[in-house]
Amino acid sequence: MTDLTVNQVYAIGAPIVLAMIFAEILVSNWQNKHYYKASDSLCTLGLLAGNIAMAFAIKGFALAFHFYLYQFRLIDLTNLIPTWAMWAITFVMIDFVFYIYHRMSHRVRFLWAIHMSHHSSEEMNFAVSFRQAWFGPVSKIPFFMVLPLLGLDPTIIAVAGVISTLWGIVGHTQIIGKLGPLEWIFNTPSHHRVHHGANKQYIDKNYGNLLIIWDRIFGTFEGEQEPVKYGLVSNVNTFNPVKITFMAWSSMIKDMKTANTLSQIFYSVFGPPNTSQNWCRCQLIANNYSMDEGELRRQSKIEQDDPFRSRPRATDKTPG
Repeated sequence: MTDLTVNQVYAIGAPIVLAMIFAEILVSNWQNKHYYKASDSLCTLGLLAGNIAMAFAIKGFALAFHFYLYQFRLIDLTNLIPTWAMWAITFVMIDFVFYIYHRMSHRVRFLWAIHMSHHSSEEMNFAVSFRQAWFGPVSKIPFFMVLPLLGLDPTIIAVAGVISTLWGIVGHTQIIGKLGPLEWIFNTPSHHRVHHGANKQYIDKNYGNLLIIWDRIFGTFEGEQEPVKYGLVSNVNTFNPVKITFMAWSSMIKDMKTANTLSQIFYSVFGPPNTSQNWCRCQLIANNYSMDEGELRRQSKIEQDDPFRSRPRATDKTPG
């Protein structure tokens, strides 16, 4: 249904992206803001290399898997809608599935262990978009497998996915301000700056890639107001891509080993990313939530009795 290939999209997009990065470096240096740091950019290259290696390793499998699932599609859209409509629906559905995947990657600990590396930079520039998790390509498969089952053409899914990824690069910059009416529909640089913020009101917001409408619909939207503090609430303090990749995994596995019950093991993996095996220290790093010592002891007793009890969120009021 399309003559456009993934390689052609990359061939068109790559020089444009390189020009964007070069221009951003020139503009930021001219403004004496220096958005690029050598150590941070080298770390990004290390993370990108691992991500590309994993993507190439599973590329054939992922595409073949989509074609296999396409045989069992619930509806044959090719006979019902024109090609342009197939493209439009594919872009929208890719973005919706990405919203779900991205939101889960911030709320489920083992997915956050993968995704955390993307947020580990304390800078914000086009190059940060390439700071991708080594195991990211694998973690996406269970989510995006629904698309061919819904009748979307696997070839169009692949090409539209690359185009959507290229759009995501545009959001990683500080040199583009707010874009007027486009802010209501699209995930603009302003919206994505919020997503990378460690400010309390910005945490776990603006998950969309192409569109911001999902965040507006599902209550995860936050507009850019105060200056953004980039990075994590507790930053990694290293530029070693190997350490960054396995840092959250190491913490999670440690909690699993020291858990007392199967429910605590389960929660250590599938609970919020800030879960601690020491349940009394359950303050959620990602939510920047704090308790006084009395409340901390009381919460400890509750959580030892019931570790599946829902944790306070950033939007909850501080006790007392």
